[in-house]
Amino acid sequence: MYMMKKLKTLPPKIHAALVGLLLAALFLFPLLGFSQYVYRVCVISVLYAILAMSLNLIAGVAGQISLGHIAFYGIGAYTSALLCVNLGVSVWLGILAAFLISMLFGLLIAIPTLKLSGGYLAILTMSFAEIIRLILLNWTDVTRGPMGILNIPKPKLFGYTIKSSAAFLYLVIIIAIVVYIALRNLIRSKFGRNLKALRDDEISSESMGINVYRHKVIAFVISTGIAGIAGALYASYMEFIDPTSFISDESTVILSMVVLGGMGNMNGSIIAAILLTVLPEALRSFSDYRMLVYGVVLVVMMLLKITDWGAVKRALKTAVTFKRER
Repeated sequence: MYMMKKLKTLPPKIHAALVGLLLAALFLFPLLGFSQYVYRVCVISVLYAILAMSLNLIAGVAGQISLGHIAFYGIGAYTSALLCVNLGVSVWLGILAAFLISMLFGLLIAIPTLKLSGGYLAILTMSFAEIIRLILLNWTDVTRGPMGILNIPKPKLFGYTIKSSAAFLYLVIIIAIVVYIALRNLIRSKFGRNLKALRDDEISSESMGINVYRHKVIAFVISTGIAGIAGALYASYMEFIDPTSFISDESTVILSMVVLGGMGNMNGSIIAAILLTVLPEALRSFSDYRMLVYGVVLVVMMLLKITDWGAVKRALKTAVTFKRER
């Protein structure tokens, strides 16, 4: 975050050039001719980045730990898939429906559960995720249960069907950028400042006139809506979904991305999501030792705060100073 503050002090032309270079790198990557496997991993990592950013709003900024985020991911995926396959609606309408239905479920869960906090909230949201999984698994007349939903269509844009993984990567990057900008502006608004205040001290926030409960509910609903969008994109990209993609353990993985990236740090969430998605694939060559190496890397990342921009810059500055002194 320290580096981000420094970037704001740069001259507008330099700042614009840096942003332009970053965006150019993102959009040129799909043109480099990597295999479909590489692009597939990249698409999934960006989807996890969207999920991590959405969870960070409620867990990192508002300080309310939820272990049921994967449920809204699944609700979004199944909402879009069922509408597109059974009713023949466009993928874009499916994504919009996923956003709205996920927010509706988020509201229904937020109203009773956000009166609680700490471990109670975590347990209730985790239980909700398991309930959703069981519904998806056993309501075979609608969800087809373990058979899953097949032939989910790809989105079309100006008559062009986004089929390839490279093209789909463009789509998810654009949506991730929109989500990032929207959440960043929300966090910097009065509403976002109120969320941080209630995270630090709910009693003091209430004494200052902040409606703590209402702020929690709104943040939770927004967070679940974004998770629904990610789920709809996942369903369209994979063209097949089943309940095994939305198990409760995935909520822990998403929360790990938020914690590793830094609670309330959107930049860190993006980096952590990409690392936690790419690392297991990169470590496949280690075979039986893959999970051991993976765990060691995570511990080192936590200790060194690799996903904290400010910590990285301070570490580099210390290294340069040490080298000069020698």
